[in-house]
Amino acid sequence: MPETMSTSAERPTPQPKDFVARHTELKQGFRTLHRELPGPMAGFNSLHAAAVQDGVLTRATKELIALAIGICGHCDGCIAFHVHDALKAGATRAEVEEAIGVAILMGGGGAAVYASDAMTALDQFETTST
Repeated sequence: MPETMSTSAERPTPQPKDFVARHTELKQGFRTLHRELPGPMAGFNSLHAAAVQDGVLTRATKELIALAIGICGHCDGCIAFHVHDALKAGATRAEVEEAIGVAILMGGGGAAVYASDAMTALDQFETTST
């Protein structure tokens, strides 16, 4: 029986996830959810608005916290939304990177995988000007 081992040259190079497209896709999905489930989504939207509004902590800080939790929760959609929203709220690249570092501390190896994705998202959203 001949050997059929594949070489790395035969495997396609993985492409980075497109977090800008994921953000757009999720916004459309949320519009559909709001249309089909207006009660729960209105409640969620109110909760979201209240939770991230400026208070003792700034909106940017709250988005960084949400990003770190999203990384620890292994949530691509959370990464897309909260990197986007943190930058939009005025967080700097360095602040996003530090939040990613805290997520690695708190979430370990699994979070490190998603932290890598968060860095990809950061690069993508910076180049598309949130």
